[in-house]
Amino acid sequence: MDARRVGARVVADYEEGAGLTSSDGQTGDDGAWASTDDTPWLAATLPVLDLAAGSVQALRRAARRAGAVGPLVDAPLDLRRVAASFCSERLFRLDGHEVDGFGPLSGFFRTADGWVRTHANYPHHAHRLLAILGLHGTGGTEDPATVLARALAGSHAQDLEDAAATGGAVVVRVRTEDEWRASAYGQAAASGPLVRHTLRDDVGPARPVVPGGSTALAGLRVLDLTRVVAGPVGTRDLALLGADVLRIDPPVPAEIRWQHLDTGQGKRTALLDLYDEGDLARAQTLLDAADVLVTGYRPGAGALARLRVPPGVVHARVSAWGEAGPWAYRRGFDSIVQAATGISIIESLGGDARETARPGALPAQALDHATGHLLAAGIVDALAARAVDGRGRDVVVSLARTATWLLDAPGRDPQHPPAEPPPLDTAVSHGHAPQVTTARPPLPGVDDYGSPAVPWGSHHATW
Repeated sequence: MDARRVGARVVADYEEGAGLTSSDGQTGDDGAWASTDDTPWLAATLPVLDLAAGSVQALRRAARRAGAVGPLVDAPLDLRRVAASFCSERLFRLDGHEVDGFGPLSGFFRTADGWVRTHANYPHHAHRLLAILGLHGTGGTEDPATVLARALAGSHAQDLEDAAATGGAVVVRVRTEDEWRASAYGQAAASGPLVRHTLRDDVGPARPVVPGGSTALAGLRVLDLTRVVAGPVGTRDLALLGADVLRIDPPVPAEIRWQHLDTGQGKRTALLDLYDEGDLARAQTLLDAADVLVTGYRPGAGALARLRVPPGVVHARVSAWGEAGPWAYRRGFDSIVQAATGISIIESLGGDARETARPGALPAQALDHATGHLLAAGIVDALAARAVDGRGRDVVVSLARTATWLLDAPGRDPQHPPAEPPPLDTAVSHGHAPQVTTARPPLPGVDDYGSPAVPWGSHHATW
């Protein structure tokens, strides 16, 4: 593989969609790649390393356009660090112990006519999954996953997916790539650029980005209303570039502890209930003083609809399925998108890419991480443009659009070796109670984030 070309297509596709390819005097293949040797952690049939490197490089080039200088944007990209950062959940340690990235009711399950994938890491999703199957209060001392598997084995995959969609659970039928591409929801996910930029008519203060150094976003405020992985990865990038990032969560449901500690570096974290009038007013006050609002909930989520986006604010949004099409309002996560789009069949265990084979998965939550970096790149470019005209902008990404890019990319390798776990020398540890080990930043020139993640909800909701 030519190291100079790794990920270049992601950069080119992002910049073309953002209207930047012909205006910034740069090309997607700028040679800023380190060797591709010794990075077997993203080994897959699909070109995951290309997606990973390209998304990080897109962020670096956006930071350079915004005025950042130094190794963070100019040094060769270390593909070893990039690959390890995408495998962060495999490097994560809490007091020296590994974590299980998925709950016992999350995973692939055989049905009467195929496979489904469930996502029940959050207690409320596990509760709803059991509820749609009528399993609450059953099973006695039997392992809940065994009870679930037995119930799913006697059901039809499409019926389960439909019941989950109406019952608030997260279940998707495992599809082939061809089936996904032929569907209305697959075609909706394939439309438009990797990152959609929309210029609004409202005008606010034209706060400048700061040229020079690596902290081009110093002095800019980011209100982060995201969860899980993609959104928090993107806002962590913004913090690394100097932004003041305040993450706001509802008190219930609580974020998964290790997940927050793996993506919360450089940010503050506070709790507000947007259904409470006092907390809503406080959140609106924060937003009125912000430069960026980043949201990671489904389009039309009730709590977010109560906030008013002020003139000139960059409103960035990440969702599973995009903002158009028949699945726009459905719940989804990286693993669920992989299963629905055909990726799980392509990456099936043993390389047997048949619908009847046991499905597999990418060696990392690559859709989440790549979408997060692309989201951050879009925000940085929007802020740089806003510094000139003061106009508000929308930046939109989705996991399904990123998945479609990966399916479209050349360079499939069905004969790839098994993915290996990344070595611990690509991680860094902090603290004593608890001690947290996380992946280093994927950007060169910085060995660690500005500050380690602190426990969820540790700060006051104030700038």
